[in-house]
Amino acid sequence: MSFSSSVKNELCRSDAKSRCCKISELAAAIRLSGVIRVISQTEVYLKISTENAAFARRIFSLFKSLYGINAEISVRRSKKLKKHVLYILVLTSSMGLNKVLKDVNIELNNPSEVNYITYELDKKRKCCKKAYLKSAFLAAGSMSDPEKTYHLEIISHQESIAEEVNQLMAFFGLNSKIIKRKGYYVAYLKEGENIVDFLNIIGAHSALMELENVRIIKEMRNNVNRIVNCETANLQKTVDASIRQVDNIKYIRDNLGFDKLPENLRQIAELRLEYSDASLKELGEMLSPRLGKSGVNHRLRKLDEIAENTRLLKGEL
Repeated sequence: MSFSSSVKNELCRSDAKSRCCKISELAAAIRLSGVIRVISQTEVYLKISTENAAFARRIFSLFKSLYGINAEISVRRSKKLKKHVLYILVLTSSMGLNKVLKDVNIELNNPSEVNYITYELDKKRKCCKKAYLKSAFLAAGSMSDPEKTYHLEIISHQESIAEEVNQLMAFFGLNSKIIKRKGYYVAYLKEGENIVDFLNIIGAHSALMELENVRIIKEMRNNVNRIVNCETANLQKTVDASIRQVDNIKYIRDNLGFDKLPENLRQIAELRLEYSDASLKELGEMLSPRLGKSGVNHRLRKLDEIAENTRLLKGEL
């Protein structure tokens, strides 16, 4: 089961308590996943299709508890490549659809035009706003596997409805955006923290905890990788410096001679040749008197300068 399906199954196990929240849930389901067709001047039908059996049961129950309507429900195989099972709910005017459409702000301006009037969410209670968002995700939402990336989206066939969802997310402080993709309008969230907040708002607390665990593990893994990469880079710098120092010291020995060096430089030159893998700290502890890392590094830089100047004098640079 995908993470997205897991979230939806969890949401379907929680029931709306008040009538206003149930209407907000039904409004989101119809406005985002419903298809309305005008048969005649007196007959209109609504079809809601979903691959989630729990969501289909939830919508069926909402129709029954709010309006006493038993929607027709059928099961079919999708025509798409994977041939998923589709649960289809149908409601018609003769069954009481007109009252439902009025409650969710959908009008028929003429026998063939369906008008989605703004669903005035700003006038709804906070619990109803949460119910609308929850049902919007159930009806037309999806979420990527958090192990791979953080992405949550809700798709709408109308820009105005996508904007409703976007404004509702903004009300809860979520940084959502809208894009148009293949003729549909998509309200989406990208950052992990935004998605965690969204799951909390719609009541998917188990999924929230699972996502947080994934985020913690990914963050720890990234931190370990950064530390390892940093240490590897530092080790490489140390190795490169040691190789350069040894090469310069050998050049001084062969072309100038250690007897021409001051005593402090001669000592560190001989130690570096003998202990080419030693750190600056270890080299400093071998000297008498002992010398710190900065002092050892200063002497080795002096040797680098002597080697470079000798090459210049010999015309080798």
